[in-house]
Amino acid sequence: IIKKKIRKSKRLILDSKINLARNNFFLSKLRNDIISYYQGKSTISLEEKEVLEYLKNNKVTVFPYDFKNKYNKEEIIVYLDESNGLKYVYHEDKKLYFKRSHTVNYIKSLYNGLLIDQDKDSPHLYLTDSFNLNESDVIADIGAAEGNFSLSNVERVKKIYLFEYDNEWIEALRATFKPWQHKVEIYNKFVSDTNSDTRISMDNFIKINNDISFLKIDIEGEELNFLKGAADFLSVKQNLKMAICTYHKQEDEKKITSILKNNNFEVNHSKRFMIFVFDKNIKAPFLRRGLLRAQKRSKTNE
Repeated sequence: IIKKKIRKSKRLILDSKINLARNNFFLSKLRNDIISYYQGKSTISLEEKEVLEYLKNNKVTVFPYDFKNKYNKEEIIVYLDESNGLKYVYHEDKKLYFKRSHTVNYIKSLYNGLLIDQDKDSPHLYLTDSFNLNESDVIADIGAAEGNFSLSNVERVKKIYLFEYDNEWIEALRATFKPWQHKVEIYNKFVSDTNSDTRISMDNFIKINNDISFLKIDIEGEELNFLKGAADFLSVKQNLKMAICTYHKQEDEKKITSILKNNNFEVNHSKRFMIFVFDKNIKAPFLRRGLLRAQKRSKTNE
């Protein structure tokens, strides 16, 4: 038994080293491919040039910009809530809980990434000074995960609907939003274009709750299916704002922009680019907008 465990442990270590080597090779090749592609273009934009100059001196990364260097995961303090056994960090002076299975080091890395995501210079920034929330807004947080976006805004808005498919996050979300349970509803469902015990479409949800005024959507490349399942809602709803991610798939920005404009939304993309290194089939032009910010005003305000 001991010999088997040793062999298994050695095999796991070897597999880990092989996977690391493969990933490093992929990232190195991707970096060279991006540099070669943009150096070969007759003209490039200032935003593209900024990425090119970064890659000439740095490894390829999701956010190819220096702003992320001001964040250090080792400065993050992780606490344990003895009342429920969950670990948490203080996010804007509020407790943000994590999955029970998460280690302290993993939480530090994960939360550090969340801070980078929402930096003022990030391509993944949901809100800006001109695209923001107010006390009458009702948020539908589609793909809530940790819930950091809603936690940042929970005291600013009227109500929040949280949608998260991952069962492990539900316990953490309930702990995070316990102080605001009077205004936050949590749904353990994936929002898409179908309806079942585990899935729901926005068109079906609004039959019960039709007060949503802001959509935040980050659902791992299923954004187009979300829009398909929200076709009726988007066509008739007025005074609606939306921040929807477009970095998971190369064509999403173009396709989603078209759908939203056809539904009378004003559409603007976030500044700068992301390189979605987790897409192992990524290809030219490589650089993707992080998200779109869209707004549909009421006809009386047009």
